[in-house]
Amino acid sequence: QVQLVESGGGLVQPGGSLRLSCAASGFSLANHVIGWFRQAPGKEREGISFINSRGDDIFYEDSVRGRFTVSRDNVKNTGYLQMNSLKPEDTAIYYCATGPVATVLSAYYAYWGQGTQVTVSS
Repeated sequence: QVQLVESGGGLVQPGGSLRLSCAASGFSLANHVIGWFRQAPGKEREGISFINSRGDDIFYEDSVRGRFTVSRDNVKNTGYLQMNSLKPEDTAIYYCATGPVATVLSAYYAYWGQGTQVTVSS
């Protein structure tokens, strides 16, 4: 059974950090792009980052660039999103997804995790 499971979300104060994980089972992540998306309350889902299969093509959306770092461990079949200097506006449900194309367009991603809540608040 193909499955992506995110973990690592939670409540953090402004300026804090969280590390999200995206663990795959039932297939190998090694040949897939990993994309990270988020959906804030009342807003559409947005793509914020991706990393290609070799880890040499990485993208960050402007609002997270310099604060978030995407990585992957193909041996562990897991992707990661390190989030530093978190702001209240980063509050959202965060999703990982996999697909064949290095893009932040969600239509190109076939498999999605269930999402993990990130809340940034004092």
